[in-house]
Amino acid sequence: MHISVLVATHKPYRMPSDPAYMPIFVGSSLHSEIPNGYQRDDQGINISDKNPHYNEVTAIYWATQNLTADAIGLVHYRRYFSKRSFGQKKDFSSILHKPQIEELLKQSSIIVPKPRNYYIETIESHYRHSHSAIGIDALYEVIEQQPAEYRESFSKVMHSKKAHMFNMFIMRREEFMAYSYWLFSILFAVEAKIDFSKLQGNESRVMGFLAELLMDTWLLANKKTYVECPVMFMENEHIVKKARNLVLNKLTGTHVNLDTHI
Repeated sequence: MHISVLVATHKPYRMPSDPAYMPIFVGSSLHSEIPNGYQRDDQGINISDKNPHYNEVTAIYWATQNLTADAIGLVHYRRYFSKRSFGQKKDFSSILHKPQIEELLKQSSIIVPKPRNYYIETIESHYRHSHSAIGIDALYEVIEQQPAEYRESFSKVMHSKKAHMFNMFIMRREEFMAYSYWLFSILFAVEAKIDFSKLQGNESRVMGFLAELLMDTWLLANKKTYVECPVMFMENEHIVKKARNLVLNKLTGTHVNLDTHI
């Protein structure tokens, strides 16, 4: 099986040697030089110049237009699917390798991260406490024009306290293409409604944040089955700081970013 798992990055970083992984430099069109050995996301049909708003999602679009692999996925340079939940080493010995990916894809055509639990609030309230409402309000307008199964699934996701986050997945090609086609039909419609001049700093990355809300919507609406995999972080995570910011955002609405993107 030909597997291409894109490793989205915006800077040089250590990369796995497993041939299933393809480092991709997102926002390549905005850089004068790209490190050797990294796939550019501005070759072929692409939206590389939208990277300041789309983050790692420009890599997903590039894959839909330019890859022909049997299975396609996305991870981040600091965040990978892991073989285990505990005892993870912060090196490539703990990540999924091609044989494990193939075995999981025999169980299901879709691999997603284990869900992130926000405990004290719903996915929607978490988003609104952490980000400007401009993006999610525009997303609601677009979803309202979708068929009933998508409207209902989006509502379920928004009212849940758990979701598959990070824009991470590995899918067989047929599933990937179906998901991506729908994803970008939504994101492009939302983008057309947003005045990005009103979004500053981290908030300008709104399209990437919104994409995180859409994978579960698509999975539910299409009654997809999947396998869940642990996620490992290649650096030290500030769990206490993130928990503090989660509570701070809920209580004050200060929009402190929880760093779910590259």
